[in-house]
Amino acid sequence: MNPNHDVRSISRNFAIAGNFLDAAPYGTGHINDTYCATYDSAGKPVRYIHQRMNHAIFKDPPALVENIRRVTEHLHRKLSGRPDALRRALTLVSARDGRPFFQDEAGNYWRTYLFIERAHTYDAVESTTQAFAAANAFGKFQEELADLPPPPLHVTLPGFHDTPKRFAAFEQAVAAEVAGRVRLAQPEIDFVLRRKPIAGVLLDLHRQGEIPERTTHNDTKLNNVMLDDATHEGICVIDLDTVMPGLALYDFGDMVRTTTNPAFEDERDLSKVRMLFPMYEALVRGYLAAAGHFLNQVERQHLAFSGKLITLEIGLRFLTDFLMGDVYFKVHRPGHNLDRCRTQFKLVESIESQEPAMNALVREL
Repeated sequence: MNPNHDVRSISRNFAIAGNFLDAAPYGTGHINDTYCATYDSAGKPVRYIHQRMNHAIFKDPPALVENIRRVTEHLHRKLSGRPDALRRALTLVSARDGRPFFQDEAGNYWRTYLFIERAHTYDAVESTTQAFAAANAFGKFQEELADLPPPPLHVTLPGFHDTPKRFAAFEQAVAAEVAGRVRLAQPEIDFVLRRKPIAGVLLDLHRQGEIPERTTHNDTKLNNVMLDDATHEGICVIDLDTVMPGLALYDFGDMVRTTTNPAFEDERDLSKVRMLFPMYEALVRGYLAAAGHFLNQVERQHLAFSGKLITLEIGLRFLTDFLMGDVYFKVHRPGHNLDRCRTQFKLVESIESQEPAMNALVREL
Protein backbone atom coordinates (compact mmCIF):
# COMPACT_ATOMS: atom_id res chain seq x y z
CA MET A 1 0.00 0.00 0.00
CA ASN A 2 1.12 3.51 -0.72
CA PRO A 3 1.56 5.49 2.52
CA ASN A 4 1.17 8.70 0.53
CA HIS A 5 -2.49 8.05 -0.22
CA ASP A 6 -4.63 10.46 1.79
CA VAL A 7 -7.74 8.31 2.08
CA ARG A 8 -9.54 10.90 4.19
CA SER A 9 -9.12 13.47 1.42
CA ILE A 10 -10.10 11.00 -1.29
CA SER A 11 -13.23 10.00 0.62
CA ARG A 12 -14.60 13.54 0.55
CA ASN A 13 -15.16 13.15 -3.19
CA PHE A 14 -17.67 10.31 -2.78
CA ALA A 15 -21.35 10.56 -1.85
CA ILE A 16 -20.98 9.07 1.62
CA ALA A 17 -23.34 10.10 4.40
CA GLY A 18 -21.23 10.17 7.54
CA ASN A 19 -18.09 11.51 9.15
CA PHE A 20 -14.75 9.87 8.31
CA LEU A 21 -13.22 8.16 11.35
CA ASP A 22 -10.26 6.09 10.10
CA ALA A 23 -8.93 3.90 7.31
CA ALA A 24 -6.41 1.09 6.97
CA PRO A 25 -5.03 -1.12 4.16
CA TYR A 26 -7.30 -4.08 3.52
CA GLY A 27 -7.04 -7.49 1.84
CA THR A 28 -4.26 -9.42 0.12
CA GLY A 29 -4.67 -8.23 -3.47
CA HIS A 30 -1.58 -7.33 -5.49
CA ILE A 31 -3.11 -5.20 -8.26
CA ASN A 32 -5.07 -2.34 -6.69
CA ASP A 33 -4.49 -0.37 -3.47
CA THR A 34 -7.40 -1.19 -1.18
CA TYR A 35 -8.47 0.51 2.07
CA CYS A 36 -11.29 -0.16 4.50
CA ALA A 37 -12.63 3.10 5.95
CA THR A 38 -15.04 3.57 8.85
CA TYR A 39 -17.56 6.41 9.05
CA ASP A 40 -19.83 7.64 11.80
CA SER A 41 -23.33 7.63 10.34
CA ALA A 42 -25.82 9.03 12.90
CA GLY A 43 -23.85 7.42 15.70
CA LYS A 44 -23.48 4.07 13.95
CA PRO A 45 -20.19 2.88 12.41
CA VAL A 46 -20.49 2.11 8.70
CA ARG A 47 -17.62 0.74 6.61
CA TYR A 48 -16.70 1.34 2.98
CA ILE A 49 -13.98 0.07 0.66
CA HIS A 50 -11.89 2.65 -1.22
CA GLN A 51 -9.71 1.36 -4.07
CA ARG A 52 -7.10 2.99 -6.23
CA MET A 53 -7.31 1.21 -9.57
CA ASN A 54 -4.03 0.16 -11.16
CA HIS A 55 -4.14 2.02 -14.47
CA ALA A 56 -0.77 0.54 -15.46
CA ILE A 57 -2.53 -2.81 -15.91
CA PHE A 58 -6.06 -1.65 -16.68
CA LYS A 59 -5.47 1.01 -19.31
CA ASP A 60 -9.01 2.43 -19.39
CA PRO A 61 -10.32 2.79 -15.80
CA PRO A 62 -13.49 4.69 -16.81
CA ALA A 63 -14.50 1.84 -19.13
CA LEU A 64 -13.67 -0.70 -16.41
CA VAL A 65 -15.83 1.08 -13.84
CA GLU A 66 -18.61 1.47 -16.39
CA ASN A 67 -18.61 -2.34 -16.70
CA ILE A 68 -18.83 -2.67 -12.93
CA ARG A 69 -21.63 -0.11 -12.72
CA ARG A 70 -23.70 -1.94 -15.34
CA VAL A 71 -23.09 -5.35 -13.77
CA THR A 72 -23.83 -4.32 -10.18
CA GLU A 73 -26.95 -2.36 -11.14
CA HIS A 74 -28.22 -5.36 -13.12
CA LEU A 75 -27.59 -7.67 -10.16
CA HIS A 76 -29.36 -5.30 -7.77
CA ARG A 77 -32.40 -5.09 -10.05
CA LYS A 78 -32.67 -8.86 -9.75
CA LEU A 79 -32.23 -8.67 -5.98
CA SER A 80 -34.87 -5.95 -5.56
CA GLY A 81 -37.03 -6.54 -2.50
CA ARG A 82 -34.63 -8.93 -0.79
CA PRO A 83 -33.66 -7.77 2.70
CA ASP A 84 -30.07 -8.95 2.16
CA ALA A 85 -29.64 -7.41 -1.31
CA LEU A 86 -26.76 -5.17 -0.19
CA ARG A 87 -24.81 -8.25 0.86
CA ARG A 88 -25.40 -10.28 -2.30
CA ALA A 89 -23.92 -7.89 -4.84
CA LEU A 90 -21.34 -5.14 -4.65
CA THR A 91 -22.75 -1.63 -4.27
CA LEU A 92 -20.78 1.00 -6.14
CA VAL A 93 -20.87 4.43 -4.48
CA SER A 94 -20.95 7.38 -6.87
CA ALA A 95 -18.57 10.28 -6.68
CA ARG A 96 -20.14 13.63 -5.78
CA ASP A 97 -20.07 14.67 -9.44
CA GLY A 98 -22.25 11.65 -10.32
CA ARG A 99 -19.54 9.57 -11.97
CA PRO A 100 -18.84 6.03 -10.68
CA PHE A 101 -15.19 6.98 -9.99
CA PHE A 102 -13.01 9.89 -8.89
CA GLN A 103 -9.71 10.95 -10.46
CA ASP A 104 -7.29 12.70 -8.11
CA GLU A 105 -4.74 15.39 -8.94
CA ALA A 106 -2.01 12.78 -9.48
CA GLY A 107 -4.10 11.06 -12.16
CA ASN A 108 -5.10 8.10 -9.98
CA TYR A 109 -8.57 6.63 -10.42
CA TRP A 110 -10.54 5.71 -7.29
CA ARG A 111 -13.76 3.82 -6.69
CA THR A 112 -15.78 3.11 -3.56
CA TYR A 113 -17.96 0.18 -2.47
CA LEU A 114 -20.21 -0.38 0.50
CA PHE A 115 -18.43 -2.88 2.78
CA ILE A 116 -20.11 -6.30 3.01
CA GLU A 117 -20.41 -7.26 6.65
CA ARG A 118 -20.56 -10.72 8.24
CA ALA A 119 -18.75 -12.45 5.38
CA HIS A 120 -15.13 -13.24 4.60
CA THR A 121 -12.86 -14.41 1.81
CA TYR A 122 -10.34 -17.26 2.06
CA ASP A 123 -7.04 -17.39 0.22
CA ALA A 124 -6.84 -21.19 0.30
CA VAL A 125 -9.66 -23.71 0.15
CA GLU A 126 -10.18 -25.60 3.40
CA SER A 127 -12.94 -28.05 2.47
CA THR A 128 -15.10 -29.42 -0.31
CA THR A 129 -17.94 -27.41 1.24
CA GLN A 130 -16.08 -24.20 0.45
CA ALA A 131 -15.30 -25.40 -3.07
CA PHE A 132 -18.98 -26.17 -3.68
CA ALA A 133 -20.04 -22.77 -2.30
CA ALA A 134 -17.56 -20.82 -4.43
CA ALA A 135 -18.40 -22.70 -7.64
CA ASN A 136 -22.09 -22.26 -6.96
CA ALA A 137 -21.60 -18.51 -6.47
CA PHE A 138 -19.71 -18.15 -9.75
CA GLY A 139 -22.36 -20.22 -11.52
CA LYS A 140 -25.11 -17.97 -10.16
CA PHE A 141 -23.09 -14.93 -11.18
CA GLN A 142 -22.97 -16.15 -14.79
CA GLU A 143 -26.65 -17.07 -14.67
CA GLU A 144 -27.73 -13.65 -13.37
CA LEU A 145 -25.72 -11.87 -16.07
CA ALA A 146 -26.95 -14.07 -18.92
CA ASP A 147 -29.62 -11.48 -19.75
CA LEU A 148 -27.47 -8.37 -19.27
CA PRO A 149 -28.86 -5.89 -21.84
CA PRO A 150 -26.65 -4.86 -24.76
CA PRO A 151 -24.21 -3.49 -25.68
CA PRO A 152 -21.51 -5.99 -24.67
CA LEU A 153 -19.25 -4.99 -21.80
CA HIS A 154 -15.92 -3.35 -22.53
CA VAL A 155 -12.97 -5.72 -22.89
CA THR A 156 -10.70 -4.65 -20.04
CA LEU A 157 -7.81 -7.01 -20.89
CA PRO A 158 -7.72 -7.81 -24.62
CA GLY A 159 -6.70 -11.39 -25.43
CA PHE A 160 -6.71 -12.37 -21.75
CA HIS A 161 -7.71 -16.01 -22.36
CA ASP A 162 -6.62 -16.32 -25.99
CA THR A 163 -4.57 -19.51 -25.62
CA PRO A 164 -3.31 -19.58 -29.24
CA LYS A 165 -2.10 -15.99 -28.80
CA ARG A 166 -0.29 -17.02 -25.62
CA PHE A 167 1.22 -19.96 -27.51
CA ALA A 168 2.47 -17.68 -30.28
CA ALA A 169 4.12 -15.41 -27.69
CA PHE A 170 5.81 -18.48 -26.18
CA GLU A 171 7.16 -19.61 -29.55
CA GLN A 172 8.48 -16.11 -30.21
CA ALA A 173 10.21 -16.15 -26.81
CA VAL A 174 11.89 -19.47 -27.63
CA ALA A 175 13.07 -18.17 -30.99
CA ALA A 176 14.29 -14.83 -29.63
CA GLU A 177 16.27 -16.38 -26.74
CA VAL A 178 16.74 -12.90 -25.24
CA ALA A 179 17.70 -14.13 -21.76
CA GLY A 180 19.73 -17.21 -22.69
CA ARG A 181 17.40 -19.52 -20.78
CA VAL A 182 16.08 -21.94 -23.39
CA ARG A 183 18.58 -24.66 -22.39
CA LEU A 184 17.36 -24.36 -18.78
CA ALA A 185 13.76 -25.06 -19.73
CA GLN A 186 14.01 -27.57 -22.58
CA PRO A 187 11.87 -30.27 -20.88
CA GLU A 188 9.16 -27.68 -20.17
CA ILE A 189 9.36 -26.35 -23.74
CA ASP A 190 8.95 -29.88 -25.09
CA PHE A 191 6.01 -30.44 -22.71
CA VAL A 192 4.21 -27.43 -24.16
CA LEU A 193 4.97 -28.23 -27.78
CA ARG A 194 3.46 -31.71 -27.42
CA ARG A 195 0.20 -30.10 -26.36
CA LYS A 196 0.03 -27.41 -29.05
CA PRO A 197 -2.94 -29.13 -30.78
CA ILE A 198 -5.26 -28.40 -27.83
CA ALA A 199 -4.47 -24.67 -27.58
CA GLY A 200 -7.24 -23.48 -29.89
CA VAL A 201 -9.97 -26.03 -29.09
CA LEU A 202 -12.33 -23.74 -27.14
CA LEU A 203 -11.90 -20.70 -29.36
CA ASP A 204 -12.44 -22.89 -32.43
CA LEU A 205 -15.68 -24.20 -30.92
CA HIS A 206 -16.75 -20.63 -30.28
CA ARG A 207 -15.96 -19.56 -33.84
CA GLN A 208 -17.94 -22.54 -35.12
CA GLY A 209 -20.96 -21.48 -33.06
CA GLU A 210 -20.77 -24.53 -30.79
CA ILE A 211 -20.25 -22.55 -27.57
CA PRO A 212 -21.55 -19.00 -27.03
CA GLU A 213 -19.90 -15.90 -25.71
CA ARG A 214 -21.18 -15.03 -22.24
CA THR A 215 -20.56 -12.41 -19.56
CA THR A 216 -17.84 -13.98 -17.43
CA HIS A 217 -15.74 -13.11 -14.38
CA ASN A 218 -12.34 -14.27 -15.69
CA ASP A 219 -10.63 -14.48 -12.29
CA THR A 220 -12.49 -17.23 -10.44
CA LYS A 221 -10.20 -17.78 -7.48
CA LEU A 222 -11.73 -18.78 -4.14
CA ASN A 223 -10.81 -15.42 -2.62
CA ASN A 224 -13.02 -13.62 -5.11
CA VAL A 225 -16.13 -15.01 -3.41
CA MET A 226 -17.27 -13.81 0.00
CA LEU A 227 -18.57 -16.67 2.14
CA ASP A 228 -21.26 -15.90 4.70
CA ASP A 229 -20.01 -16.23 8.28
CA ALA A 230 -23.17 -18.02 9.45
CA THR A 231 -24.37 -20.08 6.49
CA HIS A 232 -20.99 -20.49 4.73
CA GLU A 233 -22.67 -20.03 1.34
CA GLY A 234 -21.11 -17.93 -1.37
CA ILE A 235 -22.83 -14.65 -0.63
CA CYS A 236 -21.17 -12.26 -3.10
CA VAL A 237 -18.75 -12.39 -6.04
CA ILE A 238 -16.16 -9.62 -5.82
CA ASP A 239 -13.18 -8.23 -7.79
CA LEU A 240 -15.08 -7.38 -10.96
CA ASP A 241 -12.18 -5.75 -12.83
CA THR A 242 -12.00 -8.58 -15.36
CA VAL A 243 -15.74 -9.05 -15.90
CA MET A 244 -16.16 -8.90 -19.68
CA PRO A 245 -17.33 -11.00 -22.62
CA GLY A 246 -15.78 -14.46 -22.55
CA LEU A 247 -16.39 -18.19 -22.39
CA ALA A 248 -18.05 -19.80 -19.39
CA LEU A 249 -15.55 -22.65 -19.64
CA TYR A 250 -12.65 -20.31 -18.92
CA ASP A 251 -14.25 -19.41 -15.59
CA PHE A 252 -14.80 -23.04 -14.67
CA GLY A 253 -11.35 -24.06 -15.84
CA ASP A 254 -9.68 -21.50 -13.62
CA MET A 255 -11.67 -22.78 -10.65
CA VAL A 256 -10.23 -26.23 -11.30
CA ARG A 257 -6.71 -24.82 -11.57
CA THR A 258 -6.86 -22.74 -8.39
CA THR A 259 -8.99 -24.94 -6.13
CA THR A 260 -8.14 -28.59 -6.71
CA ASN A 261 -4.37 -28.45 -6.15
CA PRO A 262 -3.30 -28.52 -2.46
CA ALA A 263 0.23 -27.29 -3.22
CA PHE A 264 1.44 -23.70 -3.52
CA GLU A 265 1.56 -22.18 -7.00
CA ASP A 266 5.37 -22.14 -6.85
CA GLU A 267 5.86 -25.47 -5.02
CA ARG A 268 9.28 -26.98 -5.77
CA ASP A 269 8.40 -30.45 -4.45
CA LEU A 270 6.27 -31.60 -7.37
CA SER A 271 5.22 -34.75 -5.50
CA LYS A 272 2.82 -32.46 -3.61
CA VAL A 273 1.14 -31.25 -6.79
CA ARG A 274 -1.97 -33.12 -7.90
CA MET A 275 -5.62 -32.60 -8.70
CA LEU A 276 -7.77 -33.72 -5.80
CA PHE A 277 -10.80 -35.42 -7.33
CA PRO A 278 -13.12 -34.70 -4.36
CA MET A 279 -12.44 -30.98 -4.81
CA TYR A 280 -13.18 -31.27 -8.52
CA GLU A 281 -16.42 -33.09 -7.76
CA ALA A 282 -17.45 -30.34 -5.34
CA LEU A 283 -16.73 -27.71 -8.01
CA VAL A 284 -18.73 -29.55 -10.66
CA ARG A 285 -21.70 -30.12 -8.38
CA GLY A 286 -21.71 -26.55 -7.08
CA TYR A 287 -21.28 -24.98 -10.50
CA LEU A 288 -23.85 -27.13 -12.31
CA ALA A 289 -26.39 -26.60 -9.52
CA ALA A 290 -26.48 -22.97 -10.63
CA ALA A 291 -25.30 -22.98 -14.24
CA GLY A 292 -26.38 -26.42 -15.42
CA HIS A 293 -29.66 -25.30 -16.95
CA PHE A 294 -28.17 -22.63 -19.23
CA LEU A 295 -24.96 -24.35 -20.36
CA ASN A 296 -25.29 -26.17 -23.65
CA GLN A 297 -24.21 -29.75 -24.19
CA VAL A 298 -20.86 -28.85 -25.77
CA GLU A 299 -19.99 -26.63 -22.81
CA ARG A 300 -20.81 -29.43 -20.37
CA GLN A 301 -18.71 -31.89 -22.37
CA HIS A 302 -15.66 -29.63 -22.06
CA LEU A 303 -15.78 -28.84 -18.33
CA ALA A 304 -12.92 -31.24 -17.50
CA PHE A 305 -10.98 -30.17 -20.60
CA SER A 306 -11.27 -26.51 -19.57
CA GLY A 307 -9.39 -27.18 -16.35
CA LYS A 308 -6.55 -28.78 -18.31
CA LEU A 309 -6.43 -25.99 -20.88
CA ILE A 310 -6.45 -23.06 -18.45
CA THR A 311 -3.79 -24.73 -16.31
CA LEU A 312 -1.65 -25.25 -19.41
CA GLU A 313 -2.21 -21.62 -20.45
CA ILE A 314 -1.13 -20.21 -17.07
CA GLY A 315 1.92 -22.47 -17.02
CA LEU A 316 2.69 -21.31 -20.55
CA ARG A 317 2.58 -17.68 -19.40
CA PHE A 318 4.99 -18.41 -16.54
CA LEU A 319 7.34 -20.24 -18.92
CA THR A 320 7.21 -17.43 -21.47
CA ASP A 321 8.05 -14.87 -18.81
CA PHE A 322 10.97 -16.98 -17.62
CA LEU A 323 12.31 -17.18 -21.17
CA MET A 324 11.91 -13.41 -21.62
CA GLY A 325 13.86 -12.64 -18.44
CA ASP A 326 11.02 -12.26 -15.88
CA VAL A 327 9.51 -9.09 -17.30
CA TYR A 328 5.85 -9.50 -16.25
CA PHE A 329 5.35 -11.58 -13.11
CA LYS A 330 7.13 -10.52 -9.93
CA VAL A 331 9.78 -13.03 -8.89
CA HIS A 332 11.37 -13.55 -5.49
CA ARG A 333 14.16 -15.97 -6.33
CA PRO A 334 16.15 -17.18 -9.36
CA GLY A 335 14.06 -19.51 -11.48
CA HIS A 336 10.85 -18.54 -9.71
CA ASN A 337 8.78 -18.43 -12.92
CA LEU A 338 10.23 -21.77 -14.00
CA ASP A 339 9.15 -23.28 -10.67
CA ARG A 340 5.68 -21.83 -11.20
CA CYS A 341 5.36 -23.28 -14.68
CA ARG A 342 6.55 -26.71 -13.52
CA THR A 343 3.82 -26.72 -10.86
CA GLN A 344 1.18 -25.92 -13.47
CA PHE A 345 2.47 -28.56 -15.86
CA LYS A 346 2.49 -31.21 -13.13
CA LEU A 347 -1.15 -30.29 -12.43
CA VAL A 348 -1.90 -30.66 -16.15
CA GLU A 349 -0.48 -34.20 -16.02
CA SER A 350 -2.61 -34.99 -12.97
CA ILE A 351 -5.72 -33.70 -14.73
CA GLU A 352 -4.89 -35.71 -17.85
CA SER A 353 -4.57 -38.90 -15.81
CA GLN A 354 -8.02 -38.34 -14.26
CA GLU A 355 -9.79 -36.85 -17.28
CA PRO A 356 -11.88 -39.95 -18.08
CA ALA A 357 -13.25 -40.01 -14.53
CA MET A 358 -13.79 -36.24 -14.59
CA ASN A 359 -15.83 -36.54 -17.80
CA ALA A 360 -17.79 -39.48 -16.43
CA LEU A 361 -18.81 -37.43 -13.39
CA VAL A 362 -20.16 -34.63 -15.59
CA ARG A 363 -22.19 -37.11 -17.64
CA GLU A 364 -23.76 -38.47 -14.46
CA LEU A 365 -25.02 -35.06 -13.30
